[in-house]
Amino acid sequence: MYLGLDIGTSAVKAVLVDDAQSVVATTETALAISRPQPGFSEQNPEDWWQATLASIDALKVQKPAELAAVRGIGLSGQMHGAVLLDREGAVLRPAILWNDGRSFLECRELEERFPALHQVAGNLAFPGFTAPKLLWVRKHEPEIFERTAKVLLPKAYVGYRLTGEMVDEMSDASGTLWLDVGARDWSDEALAATHLTRAHMPRLVEGSAAAGRITADLAARWGMQTPPVLAGGAGDNAAGAIGLGAINAGDAFVSLGTSGVLWATTDRYAPNPESSVHAFCHAIPATWHQMGVILSAASALGWWSGVAKTSPADLLAPLGDAPAAPSRATFLPYLSGERTPHNDTAIRASFVGLDHDTARENLTQAVLEGVAFAFKDCLDALAAAGTHLSQADVIGGGSRSRFWTAVLASVLGLPINRIEDGERGGAFGAARLARMAATGEAPADICLPPRRIETIAPDPALQHAYAERHAFYRALYPAMKGVTS
Repeated sequence: MYLGLDIGTSAVKAVLVDDAQSVVATTETALAISRPQPGFSEQNPEDWWQATLASIDALKVQKPAELAAVRGIGLSGQMHGAVLLDREGAVLRPAILWNDGRSFLECRELEERFPALHQVAGNLAFPGFTAPKLLWVRKHEPEIFERTAKVLLPKAYVGYRLTGEMVDEMSDASGTLWLDVGARDWSDEALAATHLTRAHMPRLVEGSAAAGRITADLAARWGMQTPPVLAGGAGDNAAGAIGLGAINAGDAFVSLGTSGVLWATTDRYAPNPESSVHAFCHAIPATWHQMGVILSAASALGWWSGVAKTSPADLLAPLGDAPAAPSRATFLPYLSGERTPHNDTAIRASFVGLDHDTARENLTQAVLEGVAFAFKDCLDALAAAGTHLSQADVIGGGSRSRFWTAVLASVLGLPINRIEDGERGGAFGAARLARMAATGEAPADICLPPRRIETIAPDPALQHAYAERHAFYRALYPAMKGVTS
């Protein structure tokens, strides 16, 4: 048995997987986000830990014998968050999260201090990344910065609580801007640009390698005679790729989670930061990936659900299985700013084109299309970086909607594959990494693709209409930037 844990933004999810790679049980414990100021986003790391304990404790209630048989544990998690620890390993302040925009000024400072950043780290300096956050803390909370002995990412903090060791892996470390992504090692120059050294960083391993073993006390709590191995794990998107078997060059998927990702696996380090495409390490050795990222995907539908005071399922039900035409309205999904291709923390969302006949169904469809148009921006950015896709799987909570998948297919002009268990995501991939760390099995033998239950092809009649609407959508960005910045 293997246990995968996903330390997400909205919840900690746990999944038990057996030797046949069947999911035996799952649990989930909700998390809350604090927004102390506009553009700020924080969580208390202790909340992750308590949610982790609660999720595994719930598995013990459901499947005590199976949990006791766990040989390996893997972690996936939200990326980029800054967990600051003192010399005793105590948390110094709430973690600054991936969707926090406060460090936009520090991004420019970092690029000026380290001109080679783009090529070494493979990315622009985005406010959501970890390194600019530390410059912000140094400037605005100098006493906290001086007391900082270690900087961990969210899942690495949970790993520390599980094992007592501070370890992370390549895919998550790629999102800090401190990693030399091509060399798969910390960059002394990038660290120095934020007044840090390797001593502030955790030890690095590959995601499929062993990072340690959980403590004897925790093993006893969960009825485990031998403390399981903890794998290096993966950032949430890389863990999703492991779960999908997206480990070979050309494999691609669209993730409709809280944020959105258009992923392409590569067999080499291929940075092109000018297009705001991310170039990161994968969670297995000698493999990398490119991805475009949008900051609001399924969370845009969640926001609209809250405004409409109607569940997402009830909002989607009247739309049917596929669109007949684009919505009467256009939605820009910039609720938290945008990353690819704009790198803009100040831009905000809007509806455009409303009239007296605009109905709730029109606005719901516009939200889905707006997210799809943002993914089209990512697809164009990947093309500018030299990566061309022929098809993609779809995962995440939004993948339950056939209508949304059909919109994506026609907007992107790609066949989109709906897959079995499309929501299993990062926790399942983490369980696969746990197995590889515990057994030494090869990724090609473990990371098998799921069964595709349906392939939705682009609708030729809609493609032209959506291309025109996407051009209109793109033209709205500069106009809205002047209003919202």
